Amino acid sequence: MITYNRPEYVRLSLPRLLDSCPPDARVWVWHNGTDRPTLDAVRAHEDHPRMHRLWHDPANPGLREPTNWLWQESTGDLLSKVDDDCLEEPDWIDRLRRAHDDVPRFGVIGAWRFPEEDSDPELMAPKLVDYPHGHRLLRNHWVQGSGYLVKRAVIDQAGPLARGQSFTRWCVRAAWMGWINGWYHPFIREDHMDDPRSPHTIYRTDADLMGRRPLSARRVGVTTIAEWTAEQTRSARMVQGASLDFRHHLGWRFHRRNVARRMQQALTGRAPW
Repeated sequence: MITYNRPEYVRLSLPRLLDSCPPDARVWVWHNGTDRPTLDAVRAHEDHPRMHRLWHDPANPGLREPTNWLWQESTGDLLSKVDDDCLEEPDWIDRLRRAHDDVPRFGVIGAWRFPEEDSDPELMAPKLVDYPHGHRLLRNHWVQGSGYLVKRAVIDQAGPLARGQSFTRWCVRAAWMGWINGWYHPFIREDHMDDPRSPHTIYRTDADLMGRRPLSARRVGVTTIAEWTAEQTRSARMVQGASLDFRHHLGWRFHRRNVARRMQQALTGRAPW
């Protein structure tokens, strides 16, 4: 878990993560920044039997360095990151681990963070795939960087996160190498507290959002609760309908789409997709 500047969330998410861990799981926490209430919320659990390592970096290097720290220094066969604004179902690790054990080619599989109202059965149907031992995935070449479980073998093959490389792009690289990624189905739920529809969100008004706007909200240029909620719904539809054809994620088609997106954002202050 990577924590930063949101003690209200950490007081919920860290104990939930620790309590969801089976006896052979270990939790590593990297705390970014200098916010004392958030650090105190982390240190309150230092004596928990599942708490393994705590690292504090006041400089706040972001997400890549802490992720690579875990990937490179841990010895586990299965690894994960859970964001400090996410609550996982109590049995999420056991269910994902069982799937990994039963299907050797599963690479990065995860929990689903969108509410039921964002599900579109028609969009999902072509990408729902059954696998041995009763497992099913909503296949996609990437999942979000929270609430996933990835095999050590995937990291050994794909390498650490490169400078400027997002977790989603890393997942696409792993999929291109032959690993099967996606969300376990029926969905394992992840309560994404930054979604204004979450009962635990800190974003109740537009002023709340602008006072502590999430990085992803700043990136796409949203300024109101309504816009931020619409962005969550748009993201859910996008991943449900995303193509499994690598030509849409690699090569000239991908780069052309990214150039168009950056141009639109520069002109309007908003990312179109």
